[in-house]
Amino acid sequence: MTSPYAQDREAKATPLVLALHAGASEVAERAADIVNGTLALSPPRPAESLRQAFRAGRPIIAVCAAGIVMRALAPLLTDKHQEPPVLILSEDGRFVIPLLGGHKGANRLAQRIAKALQGEAVITTASDLHFNVALDDPPPGWRLANPQDVKAFTAALLNGAGVRLEGEAPWLVRANLPWSEQGPLRISATARAVEGNSRHLVYHPRTLMIGAGCARGANPEALVALAHAVLAEQGLAEGAVAAIGTLALKADEPALHALSAAFDAPLRLFDAHELAQVAVPNPSQAVRDAVETPSVAEAAALLLAGNEGRLIVEKQIDADQQLTLAIAAAKTPPASLAGRERGRLFVVGIGPGDPRQRTHAAEEALLCAEHWVGYALYLDLARDLARGKTLHPYPIGAEKARVRHALTLAAEGKTVALLCSGDAAIYAMASLVYETLAEDATLPAAASGIEIEVIPGITALQMASARAGALIGHDFCAISLSDLLTPWPVIRRRIEAAAKADFVVAFYNPRSRRRMRHLKEALNILRQWRPEETPVIIASNLGRAEEQVRIVPLKAVNCADVDMLSIVLVGNSESRMIPHAGAQRAFTPRGYAGKTDAVRRQ
Repeated sequence: MTSPYAQDREAKATPLVLALHAGASEVAERAADIVNGTLALSPPRPAESLRQAFRAGRPIIAVCAAGIVMRALAPLLTDKHQEPPVLILSEDGRFVIPLLGGHKGANRLAQRIAKALQGEAVITTASDLHFNVALDDPPPGWRLANPQDVKAFTAALLNGAGVRLEGEAPWLVRANLPWSEQGPLRISATARAVEGNSRHLVYHPRTLMIGAGCARGANPEALVALAHAVLAEQGLAEGAVAAIGTLALKADEPALHALSAAFDAPLRLFDAHELAQVAVPNPSQAVRDAVETPSVAEAAALLLAGNEGRLIVEKQIDADQQLTLAIAAAKTPPASLAGRERGRLFVVGIGPGDPRQRTHAAEEALLCAEHWVGYALYLDLARDLARGKTLHPYPIGAEKARVRHALTLAAEGKTVALLCSGDAAIYAMASLVYETLAEDATLPAAASGIEIEVIPGITALQMASARAGALIGHDFCAISLSDLLTPWPVIRRRIEAAAKADFVVAFYNPRSRRRMRHLKEALNILRQWRPEETPVIIASNLGRAEEQVRIVPLKAVNCADVDMLSIVLVGNSESRMIPHAGAQRAFTPRGYAGKTDAVRRQ
């Protein structure tokens, strides 16, 4: 079960497991299975792969020499408290060495891998070596209140000072610390607000559960201020807050997300019928009439606290701001949280197909998502990142079905990626996502509250122009020749308008076995307004092994050379071809020469 505490996770993002040659592939594959990571075997630019993962906060397990990794990452090392775990794994799997990220779980991750491989974790951190515990890296479910004091505290321990424990912390009891009832050092384990210092470390068990309710459009600052005030009044530690609970209908409410961010605590959602079953001290008929449950704040807090939890702060009300808040305490930090997360849908443009043409944002979204939905070919184009993902392939033409499935998965609280070739918003799925939300009454109600992020990608027209020169260097437009959704007379009018306006034109979906004549008609329209020597780019399978890019004059275009995996770009009246480096190139002037001549005449 994944820890519910974002800042306590050994991996905030999918780990990268990198090996430089075939001899290291076996142990790298085993490590990738252990951490559910992405495998990179003999990448063409290993240093850049390492830097990209490091910048994204991804843990790195490198099966190679430590020097290679350190030289690649050295320019990026600035704050040891922010760097992700970076581990070196020997080719035989015998040794796992955490190089960086000790403050982010590197030692724990090394021990986990070493145990699975029956190897040895080479730990060099002083507190781990001497006391079998990382005092600045508590386990999931705990938070250190004064990390700035760990260095001095550890130094005193290493110099022989004894330490006493106040409160319950089984993970500390199991450590080899020099326990002494009369020791000058002290460790407190408490959900109370306690001030620490260089001789007193304070750990908060994350057992406090905040239930919150608010009116639509509530003031985020007011809700956060109410929570701070209630905790302070009760003498409770903000660091002990484990989660925020609320009504699922409020999944998209900014005030609740502000509260979650303020305490770095995940937001959990409950349906009205779940909340209505909880016995609370302060039920409200008005709340029941509004949202079909007599309690939101108290009921959500108790559900999060679990069977042995108790309500320690009854419902607090800010009537002016229409806010409610309650706090319950779990007996121990929970291994998992009740309720569901807010669903998240990434609509991802993966570019033409070559992994090198994907954006960093697209890769991060794909790695973050648990479920991938898309045309089977698109899923295959991103297979290098697919380890550990649940794939939902669809045939070509099933656009509505795949969009609806992606929205339904997200409505269940899952993180989903809907993969699109090229750019997600250009002849792809982004617009259909919003259209489906607006018009499909059969979607689950929770779909209206999911988070949606559209990730742009390199489009086919960009790639084709770049491969052949710079044909879209001036005004251009894109027109789809598919008449499945747009009648041909409408498409024809658009082509005529683009021809008269002298746009460079990119034709998407130019030809299929059913549509043999549309491209020919489109080119005939453009011939009325273009010279016969106008350059035309015919690009097929861009970014893939079968890629072909041809430049021919308008008069020589053979429509039989074009299929549905092609895009056709036609220059404007100023576009031209030139030979360069043994090949033809096509470009469209920006008009700088004319502008310079005009300036000179002045």
